[in-house]
Amino acid sequence: MGAIGLPLVDQLKARMHWLQARQKLLAENVANADTPGFKPHDLRPMTKEGGGLAVMKTAAGHIGPSGPGGSPEARNGKRFETTPSGNSVTLEDEMTKLADTQMDYQAAASLYSKSLSLLKIAIGKGR
Repeated sequence: MGAIGLPLVDQLKARMHWLQARQKLLAENVANADTPGFKPHDLRPMTKEGGGLAVMKTAAGHIGPSGPGGSPEARNGKRFETTPSGNSVTLEDEMTKLADTQMDYQAAASLYSKSLSLLKIAIGKGR
């Protein structure tokens, strides 16, 4: 859809693809929680330059990009738990990331669907 100049739709689609890839990596982390020597993986956050949506705090009273408490790492401190087998997957952290990713995907998918519905209405094929 980028050929007809719909950057929001393209950004939402890119965001959903990124979230799908992140969900897969996080699920692999959980699946390997008992694998000796396994190190968890995650994707780098999408940036505006990378085709993602950027959230900005434009006034002092606004909630920041990651909610009132900042990122999970900022709220809880960076965790460095490693088992004697060398595995450093923390199931609680991975499950929190999975839930956040799922909520973000549902929001992006809803916005994407609504955007397409508005486009259909605009061209006379909607309701």
